[in-house]
Amino acid sequence: MSPIKPQVSPPISKPVKSGADRFLESAAGMIQGKRVGLLTNHTGRLSNGVTTIEAIASSGMCRLTALFGPEHGIEGNAADGIAITGGRDKRFGATTFSLYGEVQKPTPDMLKDVDILVCDIQDVGARFYTYISTILLAMEAASELSIPVVILDRPNPIRGLSFDGPVLQPSLKSLVGWIPIPITTGLTIGELCRLCSDEGWLAHGRKADLHVIPIERWRRSMWYDQTGLAWIPPSPNMATLSTAVIYPGMCLVEGTSLSEGRGTSDPFLIVGAPWADPELVLEELDRFKVRGVKFTPERFTPREIPGTAHQPKFEGKECRGIRITIVNRGVARPVQVGISILAAFKRAHPDETLFHANRFDSLAGNSQVREDLELGAPPDEICAAWESELEDFGRIRSKYLMYD
Repeated sequence: MSPIKPQVSPPISKPVKSGADRFLESAAGMIQGKRVGLLTNHTGRLSNGVTTIEAIASSGMCRLTALFGPEHGIEGNAADGIAITGGRDKRFGATTFSLYGEVQKPTPDMLKDVDILVCDIQDVGARFYTYISTILLAMEAASELSIPVVILDRPNPIRGLSFDGPVLQPSLKSLVGWIPIPITTGLTIGELCRLCSDEGWLAHGRKADLHVIPIERWRRSMWYDQTGLAWIPPSPNMATLSTAVIYPGMCLVEGTSLSEGRGTSDPFLIVGAPWADPELVLEELDRFKVRGVKFTPERFTPREIPGTAHQPKFEGKECRGIRITIVNRGVARPVQVGISILAAFKRAHPDETLFHANRFDSLAGNSQVREDLELGAPPDEICAAWESELEDFGRIRSKYLMYD
């Protein structure tokens, strides 16, 4: 795998230990003598930098027979939305399969040489980040063949305290939203997989033979840069923790006529279009009094970036818009931030700010958000509409919390 230059977190006295760090010592009996399939990417690493692929293949306990990669590929260097093919791992000889493209769920043939399926991928805590759906589909496929699944848990980088956004409507099920959860869940991958399996949300109500290797010393109040773990960008456009913090709201921009900043060095932290007037947008935003962030005028020109941005919106055209700077991440509500920005652009530029129904509704999780934005509803009113369904989700969520 290609070398990675991680963004190192501030030192702490006792760094968090991920599930990957604890796997071989705590689950040796589960993999001893088994043929192991591994769903992972470049974020699947121990804290010493060794990949989970290498750790399992070199353990002498088992045989690594299959590797499965999500969006962006096992090495994490394919641009957003690019289909990926499989092959063979040159170093360890395992057959590699892509789960992003024509095939999104492992087939029985892909799993024919697998006795146990291990998953190790760093998530960012947002429903539409496709890694979640890929892991759940892999669980589903494994459950159909009575193959045990092991989740190597990792911290939710934007903490495990709050959850927000509309709950996904079943009619809008897609790879950017596979189960009825809000945009943010405040759960780790391990907790979310337990919830999905035990609540009967896999196909036909199946339950997986699921084992979660928990994180050690992680607390729900921790941001990723408080864990002592290195930040490895989970995808090409998720270079920093600040991007991950704002992403749950700003990804909604992908379903509009605005640029979300792909093709620049700051995707999701800037938004605009060639026809936008930043001053008009900022005037509207000032009325909404959004907490935890500040907005400033910004000019940017999206360009093709190999492995990061393929044919970005408004490629080669100067866009005018705003920059989002996080000033207090503890009080910011990223989904509300995104809704407020879209409402401001719609009010400032009602004819040019358009919502692409299929894409936007899939990301938002329902059609009501788009309809309210098109009607000019205030952001607070739009966000209040999903409070009751969040309360219902919260009652389900509370049963699956593994950490304090």
